[in-house]
Amino acid sequence: MSRGLAFNSKYSYTHLNGKGPSEAIDVHDITVKKSRLRIFSSYSGAAVFLTATLYLVVLKELCISSIWSILVCFSLAKVLHHKPVKKESVVIMPAFGVQLETHYWSGRVIRRFVPISKILKPVLNECVTPVTCHWSLALILRDEDELTLVFQKLQPPVRMLVPVWKALCAATDCKGNQHHLNLCARNSAKLLFREVNYEGETL
Repeated sequence: MSRGLAFNSKYSYTHLNGKGPSEAIDVHDITVKKSRLRIFSSYSGAAVFLTATLYLVVLKELCISSIWSILVCFSLAKVLHHKPVKKESVVIMPAFGVQLETHYWSGRVIRRFVPISKILKPVLNECVTPVTCHWSLALILRDEDELTLVFQKLQPPVRMLVPVWKALCAATDCKGNQHHLNLCARNSAKLLFREVNYEGETL
């Protein structure tokens, strides 16, 4: 089983690849580096809301002003309790499909399985807004109008997206089209070069 690792200030990338016939599973993990402040803020919101509500109930002052106070506390709690993501995983099972997983620090895991026959093409998109620029990895699915994001919650850098993209290209190319894989390799090199130049300009 081979293991690849890359990281930056916010994310770490791990690749586990089984080579034996019983280990034909390709796993790509993007993990958020642990931050105590992020975890604390995510759970402090609920505590703020419960404390304020109990205080008003005990004093029995549920008037118009107290209702507004509860609404303000509830909004603050929703902002703070943002269900932080621990990691997102892409589990590639050749000839079967791709499982997309989102793991939360609370222990909750959301999984979605996409059959290999439904995947038309994995694509890398450059998402540009007036203030930000980042890359996303998505799947073009048969009979669906919208793209399916591989990483629903995280925005890892393109250097971490490229190996996942290439693995998806290889897994969805049923006939082993070498030209298609070579095209993936050339495009990935261009993307990495563009990211390095972009980071150099922003320093």
